Amino acid sequence: MDKTAQNAKAGKPVIGITVGDLNGIGTEIIIKALSDNRLLKMFTPVVYGSTKVLSYYRKTLGLEPFNHHPVNNNFDLHTKKINVKNCWQDTVELNPGQVTSAGGKYAFIALEAATNDLREGKINALVTAPINKKNIQSDDFKFVGHTEYLTHKFNNQNQDSLMLLVSEQLRIGVVTSHIPLVEVKKRLTQEAIVSKINLLYKSLKNDFGIIKPKIAVLGLNPHAGEDGLLGNEETEIIIPAINECKKKGNLILGPFPADGFFGKMEHKKFDGVMAMYHDQGLIPFKTLAFDEGVNYTAGLPVVRTSPDHGTAYNLAGKNKANEESMLQAIFLAMDITKKRMEAKTE
Repeated sequence: MDKTAQNAKAGKPVIGITVGDLNGIGTEIIIKALSDNRLLKMFTPVVYGSTKVLSYYRKTLGLEPFNHHPVNNNFDLHTKKINVKNCWQDTVELNPGQVTSAGGKYAFIALEAATNDLREGKINALVTAPINKKNIQSDDFKFVGHTEYLTHKFNNQNQDSLMLLVSEQLRIGVVTSHIPLVEVKKRLTQEAIVSKINLLYKSLKNDFGIIKPKIAVLGLNPHAGEDGLLGNEETEIIIPAINECKKKGNLILGPFPADGFFGKMEHKKFDGVMAMYHDQGLIPFKTLAFDEGVNYTAGLPVVRTSPDHGTAYNLAGKNKANEESMLQAIFLAMDITKKRMEAKTE
């Protein structure tokens, strides 16, 4: 067993953290999240980016100094300091709050370096700071987000993953994620819904330790179709998918009208919720848990989490960004890593 695996087994996993778009709030919330030295007793952080970028934001924002350790080619980590892996040697012009090609270029370089180390087992989990989905596009990155990129990197083409939003109040997955609304109906098949529900069930059980998960499934149409009056997707696609998942004896209920479901706080009665498309799930989630919400990619053989917010260019460089979602993303990555390590030793 290598040193990284030993650390995770001993309860102190190695967590990689990418800086995201250099002109967004990623670097700021990383510095703030890691400012409490007590966290170093819980995990060993490795920040993927540049010490120059970290120093720029620390000085510009007047943040507290932090002790960091440069990671060398041998990947010798300091367990009592913040480790920083310099992913490039270039001097990058920083323009907080602006969308630039450099912001996307170096965000990908950091992500690629962290992904390679995650694949090689040098880090136990990955936490990604927000990227701009447009300026990161290149010949090497032709994906609509982290979820799709990491699914491509770690799952075979025939395997699936699930975008799962997590907070203390709510865990909600989406059948279709980053696609135009007009495409949702085309992608919403019985097979897709069954696959996502199964991924949610397995994740709730294996990653969150819920022995018998109870899952609610939302309808697509207003009033969940009103028995075909407002649409047939519920009767023709969603209900058959739910029935298929029930054959294993799993507690899968629905479809529920989305508005009434959240209006009556019905989500509190369930361990997880499956929404049909992005905004159906993320609007209630961000309303209920914007500051502490976490985006978790379920179904991968590796652990990846992210704050549930974007680059927030309007806040960049102003020392106004809230680091709570980044902290919760780190904590969730630690928790799931420990659960997976424990499961391997049972």
